[in-house]
Amino acid sequence: MNAHILTGGEVTTGRRKPSDLVAEYEMKVEAVPAALAEFEAAQNAVKMAASIGGTWGNRTLETGRLGERDMLAALLGSAWRHTYQLYALENFASAADKKRIEQMFADPPPFTVENIRERFGAYIMDPWGSILRGLAEQFAGLDPAFKSHEKMKIGVSGLPKRVILSGFSEYSSCYGAERVRDIVNALAAYQGKPLLTHRELAALIRDGNALIEDGVVPADKYNEAVKVIGRGVWLKRFQNGNGHLFFGPQALADVNRALSEFYGDVLPDTAEEKPAKPRASTAVAKDLQYYPTPEMVVERVLCDLYVKPGERVLEPSCGCGRFMDALRTRGARVFGIEVDPGRAAQCRSKGHSVLTANFLEAEPTGEFDRVVMNPPFWSKHYAKHVNHALRFLKPGGVLTAILPATARYDHGLLDGKWNDLPVGSFSESGTNICTTVLTIHKTNEYQGGR
Repeated sequence: MNAHILTGGEVTTGRRKPSDLVAEYEMKVEAVPAALAEFEAAQNAVKMAASIGGTWGNRTLETGRLGERDMLAALLGSAWRHTYQLYALENFASAADKKRIEQMFADPPPFTVENIRERFGAYIMDPWGSILRGLAEQFAGLDPAFKSHEKMKIGVSGLPKRVILSGFSEYSSCYGAERVRDIVNALAAYQGKPLLTHRELAALIRDGNALIEDGVVPADKYNEAVKVIGRGVWLKRFQNGNGHLFFGPQALADVNRALSEFYGDVLPDTAEEKPAKPRASTAVAKDLQYYPTPEMVVERVLCDLYVKPGERVLEPSCGCGRFMDALRTRGARVFGIEVDPGRAAQCRSKGHSVLTANFLEAEPTGEFDRVVMNPPFWSKHYAKHVNHALRFLKPGGVLTAILPATARYDHGLLDGKWNDLPVGSFSESGTNICTTVLTIHKTNEYQGGR
């Protein structure tokens, strides 16, 4: 993998900086008219070579057509693809990101340093973090156990040793093969192994034991012999179209280590220290005592709520008030409770009504139509917050809470409708643990937990 160096705000592979690439691109854009003029002159010269005195010989000579628009489009596409290859982004972009990048190549944005940083900056500046996120994205969709930051601390004994994949029908195994490729590549990126080649993948689909160890798959009637790198996985296919992908001890241990590093630790909430500026990292920032809800998560959660103008909405432990900001723009009447005086003052400066208090010590009123909350993630502390928040709702009111995925898959303390958020939704706030959204409709009979 290339060595990436940050110098003067620029990232370089030791060969070329983004600004160098943009400079070459802009120079060639300016040179397009001259290149086309040369091309046209060459066309005319060829035609003249086939004529005497410029007299048409009643034969059409096809010399090709080339327009400025097509030249500029080809140049723009080349610039983006070259940047992708130069920084070896295929080695640490996740499978989902690779699909998004391919879509971007079909209609690329202007080639500027700012756009390079926006589209590729995370991979260039933090390749290891990108590898960990890609592995987490891939495995979180395979089994709930891989979403649990708590199971990662237990070790491989808490993880499934196989996953069940669909898409291996008798007539077509393309979908299943693509999923296997993405899983093995996510693990290979973490292990520092080359990505799976097409021939290796074909060998695995043909012979499920082909990639357990380094070796050679012998030639047969239709295929040449192929060298393969041991991946520590094997595949069993079944007549119902499913395939079981098994992980050997080393492969499973590497998955465990990678996810442990990515999820990090979950800190207890405290009010003694001021919040530090979040740091982009694959581990939880040790001096960050709360996890403010990223604006993209706020919008994702609220787009499903259908908040009515005039509804009374409570945000417990409101922090800097991001939910209250967005709810107010939707016409809601918002109220917050926050234990930290500095954060409470920050909310008031934006015009919000906020009570400075420990939410668990606030007296329930039963007057709110909704509660929208991001309670502390630490341990099982969130359940106390959710159950207490339900007492602030009117009968028929709705509670929406962002919780760690362990609340859904491990603890079993709360009932309701669950909807998982994408992997790394809280990365910018200092934690990579998987998160989920719980929705509870309060009834007179609901008591809060199991």
